[in-house]
Amino acid sequence: GLITLIGLAAKNAILIVEFAKERVDKGMDLEESTLEAVKLRLRPIVMTSLAFILGVLPLVFASGAGAQSRQTIGFTVLGGMLAATLIAIFIVPVLYVVITKVAYGKKKLEEMKANYKPEEGKQH
Repeated sequence: GLITLIGLAAKNAILIVEFAKERVDKGMDLEESTLEAVKLRLRPIVMTSLAFILGVLPLVFASGAGAQSRQTIGFTVLGGMLAATLIAIFIVPVLYVVITKVAYGKKKLEEMKANYKPEEGKQH
């Protein structure tokens, strides 16, 4: 359960950053590309997290022999998934913007933005 939790949390964060970085590298504004990445990934992240949480509910409400250990695992994984989802949606994008600004520098971001050409047929 915990290994799956770590994998899902990492996957969600990686996908948001990957979507945003792809657009920044093409010259799109950093904040705009990050917001677009979050908008595009929000629904899949929430759906995956909700499915995972619903899947561990039987552990949370376990009864019978060994119920206490199953409930402990269930609560741990459920709480971890809730926290990981909130972090992926709210904290990861902010950290991405801050780290990218430091790593690229304002001058390079402005140069990339000056060369930006929106893809034809897509609305931004």
